[in-house]
Amino acid sequence: MSIPGFFIICMLHSIVALTSGALMIFYTKEVSVFGHGHEIASKLQGSTPHDQLLIQTSESFSGLLLFTIGFVLFMVAFVKDTEFQSFFARGCVLLHVSMAIWRVSFEGKLEDLAHEWPRQALGDMALALSWLFLLAYSWREKYD
Repeated sequence: MSIPGFFIICMLHSIVALTSGALMIFYTKEVSVFGHGHEIASKLQGSTPHDQLLIQTSESFSGLLLFTIGFVLFMVAFVKDTEFQSFFARGCVLLHVSMAIWRVSFEGKLEDLAHEWPRQALGDMALALSWLFLLAYSWREKYD
């Protein structure tokens, strides 16, 4: 038995994470310009060649981590245990809410990123809501 919609939610989140991670690995500068705008992206790239290499390497590893998360989500999508699915969905809610809190408390203090955190925190909350709706639906089915 499995939670209805769990496979779909996992696959959608997996596709987004895999795509974003792959783009961050191979197109670091372009993703930075797309996400932050040309002016801020140039500030975030560093001023010396050594800084630029470190920042690009860091961004690539972040993309690799995101790609790995997408792959894990892909694998988890095929788990049929309702108890595990519920546990996993609650963990994802906690993760996305924590990320939104981190964005508010940390990115809001950075001058170059101060105007972007509301949009990104709202995105994190939307991802958390997708898991919450899945949990609410599964609880409704369980107690009906």
